[in-house]
Amino acid sequence: MIPYLHLGPLPLPTFGMMVALALITSAYILQWDFDRRKMKADAFLMITFAGIAGIVGAKIYHLVDSPADRWMVFSRYGFAWFGGFLGGFGTMLVMGWQAKLPTLEFLDACSPAASFGYAIGRIGCFLSGDGDYGKPTSLPWGMSFPNGVVPTTERVHPTPLYEFFIWCAIGALLWYLGGKWIRGRNIAGRIFCLYLILTGVARYLVEIIRINPPWILGLSNAQVASLASAIAGVILLLVLKSNKAQRA
Repeated sequence: MIPYLHLGPLPLPTFGMMVALALITSAYILQWDFDRRKMKADAFLMITFAGIAGIVGAKIYHLVDSPADRWMVFSRYGFAWFGGFLGGFGTMLVMGWQAKLPTLEFLDACSPAASFGYAIGRIGCFLSGDGDYGKPTSLPWGMSFPNGVVPTTERVHPTPLYEFFIWCAIGALLWYLGGKWIRGRNIAGRIFCLYLILTGVARYLVEIIRINPPWILGLSNAQVASLASAIAGVILLLVLKSNKAQRA
């Protein structure tokens, strides 16, 4: 893989470059969604602060979850997806509140942008070979990462690529449904519910072929978080439908 690109004596980490690209792409998609929903807010400012908070949250969560990795505190390694989600999500909620945006519609607008941003970020994991790959496989598309940050000479599942394609598909679906339901004046918050459900299920399934150690009941911490995401999405969707039925 390609952990670094070299511009003369200057090494550029591909993971950091893809994270930057993910944030920029997310900001454009979110701004387009704001525009079609006629919401007045600066997506680029929001994504900048949420991105910083997400990076800090991902680092803190990893260090709490794996104290032995405290040597990574000032390195570019050791980030946890769930910690990044909490940091970025919490910051976006605060900034949406400060911008006086309707919460559920705001979360709907954020969902496609979050999906595409995550997908692009996973390409950074793939290029750097940072250990996010899966278990050994004999499938024809199995890959080895001998030059990765966490090297392996075995052919393994390229799970970052799986996630890239899955999350792009989820993002495209949410974008399409968002545009369709805006015109139909559907339930606000429904897109966000689908985001929680679809990404939760997808991450849970990908974790089955990942190499992460079990945390509780034979499940990795990412699988527990994914199940919580999917269940929360289902519950919220039922509550929203119930509220709509009561008002009808």
